[in-house]
Amino acid sequence: MVGKIKRVSLREVWKHEAKDFTTWLEENIDVLNEVIDLELTSAEREKSVGTFNVDLVAEDNSGKPVIIENQLEKSNHDHLGKVITYLTNLEAIAAIWIVKDPRPEHIRAISWLNESSSASFYLIKLEAIKIGESEPAPLLTLIMGPSEEGKQIGKAKKGLAKRHVSRMEFWKHLLNYAKNKTKLHSNKSSSKASYLQTGSGKSGLNYKYVINKNDASVEVYIDRGKDSEKENEKIFDALARKSNTIESAFGNPLDWQRLEGKRAYRIKFAIGGGGREDEDKWPEIQKVMVASMIQLEKAFRPHIKKLKI
Repeated sequence: MVGKIKRVSLREVWKHEAKDFTTWLEENIDVLNEVIDLELTSAEREKSVGTFNVDLVAEDNSGKPVIIENQLEKSNHDHLGKVITYLTNLEAIAAIWIVKDPRPEHIRAISWLNESSSASFYLIKLEAIKIGESEPAPLLTLIMGPSEEGKQIGKAKKGLAKRHVSRMEFWKHLLNYAKNKTKLHSNKSSSKASYLQTGSGKSGLNYKYVINKNDASVEVYIDRGKDSEKENEKIFDALARKSNTIESAFGNPLDWQRLEGKRAYRIKFAIGGGGREDEDKWPEIQKVMVASMIQLEKAFRPHIKKLKI
């Protein structure tokens, strides 16, 4: 005969969160070891953190502190704040938050903390169950915990954020320098994108500054939008027929690119000497980029103006 699981109210089993559940968990800390990837020992109650008291502080198998915060109700912002406060002040390597009902926003918060922090965060759902007329037993379910994949995602996000900040700074300095040289891009502001573009006077034809990790460029970019493949090609070909005249006016050869698998076309001048990561070289890179952009626009202007589009 197979019995049926029956869920019991947590308050029927542990009437008081601190006096009953926390005391029980202190004496039965091994139940946590069954659902997380830590081996916890030496759990102690009510360790002070300023004017607060953390429910439990345990140790992992290397003797490093792990904090445990219990909540026999739906997760809330107050307890999330306590979890972070306790962990940072006790310099714990991990935080375990046990709740009756984890809210979706707190699951996302714990996921973000695992991606963003060197510490590990666990969100565990607590239930009490009975089988038939048996004594109630705890059922702990890991809702969110750390993972190697999550840490890698976090590293990637940090790298992306760093890249965005670097681009913002680069464009800020370039625009500040350029404003005294040309009105091109004068209505633009710093961006986290890898390029900064402005119109040529013809829809879909733009002058672009581009900054990459190790290089930079200026270019004319042709893209008239959705279903414009043939029109883009026609414009590119019309300009390409004037390539000798354009390059002579520009003062250097240009890279006329038919972008494989894309509807757009690019006419590019690559600038050597470094890129986004070469911050000490930014002033010289930006100086060359602005001078090249001025010449690029001057060389293309009469030919773009004559296009019948």
